[in-house]
Amino acid sequence: MYGLVATLQPDADFGRILAAYGGVFVAGSLLWGIALEGFRPDRYDLTDALLCLAGVCPRRDRRRWRVLDR
Repeated sequence: MYGLVATLQPDADFGRILAAYGGVFVAGSLLWGIALEGFRPDRYDLTDALLCLAGVCPRRDRRRWRVLDR
């Protein structure tokens, strides 16, 4: 159901916004587990979280990332 709602969004950049949210959500979930639940991540957990955050980082090309300038 959540995926269907995402396809109905009128903003052409909604997919980019959703991807950025997803990357931050993955890393935030890992931090939550570490800080509040005592989870001990292995190197693969940390590597995956860093890859997610690297995919979220805005590039210097403002034409591609104009959604972040709003």
